[in-house]
Amino acid sequence: QVQLVESGGGLVQAGGSLRLSCAASGRTSSINAMGWFRQAPGKEREFVARILWSDSTTDYADSVKGRFTISRDNAKNTVYLQMNSLEPEDTAVYLCAAKRSSMGTYGYWGQGTQVTVSS
Repeated sequence: QVQLVESGGGLVQAGGSLRLSCAASGRTSSINAMGWFRQAPGKEREFVARILWSDSTTDYADSVKGRFTISRDNAKNTVYLQMNSLEPEDTAVYLCAAKRSSMGTYGYWGQGTQVTVSS
């Protein structure tokens, strides 16, 4: 099992920045990739970014490219999401997720952290 705990959410004005953290514990050696997703009220959950555990290859949703950066700290088993130039449309609950294979689905999820961007 893998446990994920997010932190770093909050309220920020448009144009501001936040950094989210996701600490993984448990069987972290089984992780293939970790990702960030978000869900706004009344909307479906959407992919934001992901990073491969093996070589730190990253991938982003078009809506956040150039503004968000996903990174990881191997020693701390922690993944970060640096969010710059935030927009009100970025307001959502942000969830961290992990999966054990490149072809599989994300089977481990954190509880989420709220990000609110005011205009």
